[in-house]
Amino acid sequence: MNISPEALLAFTHAAHCGSFSAAARRLGKRQSTVSETVARLELDLGVELFVRGARQLQLTEAGSSLLSRAEAVLEASDRLVRHAVQLAQGHEASLTLAFSDSYQSHQYEACFAELDRRFPELNFECVIAEHADILDLLDQGRVQLGLTAAQASYPAHLAHRPLPGFGEFALFAARQHPLANLTVVRHEDLAEHRALRLSSVSRNALPDDLLPNTSGRCWSAPDYLMLLEMAELGYGWTALPRHLVQNYGRQRLVELQLPGWPRRVQVDALWSRQRPLGPIAAWLLEHLSEHGSRPAWT
Repeated sequence: MNISPEALLAFTHAAHCGSFSAAARRLGKRQSTVSETVARLELDLGVELFVRGARQLQLTEAGSSLLSRAEAVLEASDRLVRHAVQLAQGHEASLTLAFSDSYQSHQYEACFAELDRRFPELNFECVIAEHADILDLLDQGRVQLGLTAAQASYPAHLAHRPLPGFGEFALFAARQHPLANLTVVRHEDLAEHRALRLSSVSRNALPDDLLPNTSGRCWSAPDYLMLLEMAELGYGWTALPRHLVQNYGRQRLVELQLPGWPRRVQVDALWSRQRPLGPIAAWLLEHLSEHGSRPAWT
């Protein structure tokens, strides 16, 4: 059975307009054309869609049941056409963003909502990574854009742009940890206890330069959420994004008072010069940085 979109349009418009003549005006066709199209559709489906003889068109029980399915078919057809047009214009079918937990969630929530509204057919993936791991993902072509805590320098083949706002980091330890009892913490105090440092899967990783430099014992993990959990369990002290502790810390951590802390960290957007951004990735970059204080490209 081959059912044309024109037949489904005639059916759905007649159902909503309440008459073939009103549906014909809406579709820019003659009334006889619309009524004949619906009649052929009824023959194809083997059911009556409308009650004949009433002054206003009324759906039969079968018609009421099939109306929502007809509308779903038409909507799917519209989505197919819209997606095909975007692909023909060079829009990406998929986009992957790697971002650091140093980038606060409220900063990207509105952006993601707008991305969903503008590009509903896009396959969008988010990957959590930090520092050198984000650089590796960009080099591999695994992600198109990366958001990371700003670094002093980047490889020449990576372009970067500062984003508005800052990530705010503070030092934390579990409530039962000895450091939590100190009104003011000194570097010598930190050195007596295990540090929990951010590590990286990448072999090209640089040392974590955010954490105060101590020569004491150290455990490490590749993301801040895991460091948060290790700190909650009392395994050591660490530097964490404040917003992460507020959202997931479950009030099990205490902020340590060390001179010079908390610290504000700039967040950069990165992409590879060797793989030009597609239209949607370029739009996302602009949307993320449209209120930035330094809009020039690097």
